[in-house]
Amino acid sequence: MLHYPAATPSDPVESDTEAPAEAFLPRYFARIGYKGPAAPTFDVLAALQAAHIAAIPFEAIDALTGAGIDIGADAIAAKLIGQRRGGYCFEQNGLFLRALQAIGFEAEGLLGRVRWMLPDDAPPTPRTHMVVRVTLDGRPWLADVGFGAAVPPAPLAMDSEEAQPTRHESYRIVRHGDAWQVAASIEGEWRTLYRLDHVSPPAIDYELGNWYTSAHPDSHFRHQLIAARTTAEARYGLRDNRLTTRLTDGRIDRRYLTADEIERALSEIFLLPVQRHWRGAIERAATAEIAG
Repeated sequence: MLHYPAATPSDPVESDTEAPAEAFLPRYFARIGYKGPAAPTFDVLAALQAAHIAAIPFEAIDALTGAGIDIGADAIAAKLIGQRRGGYCFEQNGLFLRALQAIGFEAEGLLGRVRWMLPDDAPPTPRTHMVVRVTLDGRPWLADVGFGAAVPPAPLAMDSEEAQPTRHESYRIVRHGDAWQVAASIEGEWRTLYRLDHVSPPAIDYELGNWYTSAHPDSHFRHQLIAARTTAEARYGLRDNRLTTRLTDGRIDRRYLTADEIERALSEIFLLPVQRHWRGAIERAATAEIAG
């Protein structure tokens, strides 16, 4: 049995919903516990990415409960910073992109088609995953803080097809015409995460992707309780009532949780301020039968 260390959230952050622009970066840094320099360098990018995914969990509970997800900049900051919630790709990478641009990075958003857990010959999927592309000294880097339990824990070079080791899995990015295919080596097998378009899209494309992901009946976020968090030591992933922990030393622990245990995991492992109206979704998740 693996030991789950108690989470240590960073200091509270003021919950004002419309802080002035100059206050955004200090509030973001406080939220992720970052105390380093604010300069557009690779080391800062890598440090911010690691701190972000450790402090702000991946979750889509508002899609599951039908509350809806607003990806406007003020709404994202109010939720992920002020309310100390998590979010999914449009929220996570939207916030990360805003922070990087405020620091002075040359950064832009990209959209991709999720291919996770799909066979290579599966039909095309919608463009529902947002990432960030950062250019440093003319070299493009993928910085993604919003892909759940398989999120890259470090920036990935987009101009190399070689395997790129990280503290967790190795990743590789292969160019296919005007798209990049991003894959991770998991349990000895290369598994495709998503395929990215090479052109930064207009804002309306993010709105459409967010609507599909949060509201369409075929979106798995409408039917499953999902949360994830990645630290330097471990990856934690919750899918309905199954909690999976992958340590960097290779150990893997999977266990099934009761409703009370799910609620406790959301609070203690995923650092979420559990809300009373989540209880119905939590109790349904506790009865799920997880295949695969």
